[in-house]
Amino acid sequence: MNKDTRAGPLMALTQICQRVGIAADHGGYELKEYLAKSLREAGYEVVGFGDREPNVNDDYPDYVVPLACAVGSGEVARGVAICGSGVGASVCANKVAGVRASLIHEHFSAHQGVEDDNLNMICLGGQVVGHALAWELVQTFLTARFSGAERHCRRLAKVAALENTATTKSL
Repeated sequence: MNKDTRAGPLMALTQICQRVGIAADHGGYELKEYLAKSLREAGYEVVGFGDREPNVNDDYPDYVVPLACAVGSGEVARGVAICGSGVGASVCANKVAGVRASLIHEHFSAHQGVEDDNLNMICLGGQVVGHALAWELVQTFLTARFSGAERHCRRLAKVAALENTATTKSL
């Protein structure tokens, strides 16, 4: 693998997943455009789920839900959802079966979420993180691999079981 620290993660990224979905409302529009361009320049097929222009009257679920459905169905390998804070995108994405999304604003969680929890969507705050940090977080997220450790699989099976029940019992 190339010793260049920027080329290394990018090289690994292209080997992991060629199709990355990205969505944002008006609060994340500008960051979405930057990240989509960066991903394309790195050789990825970027599937956009909106917003196509900044519109202060748009609603993040209108863009995040289609992205989450694409992630859950395997249409895209992983997803990047952006709203103003990233909180709404995270809440919304996690309502879709098969999606494990988290609000990420620092490096440790960007890789640990994938390694231990098999995270398949990263949520960012377009008004919270800058371009450079967001790009580093997306690269970290996309190059991370699920460990497959028994304890993590056991825990994820319990989480997945929640998707199949109408109500949950007290844990």
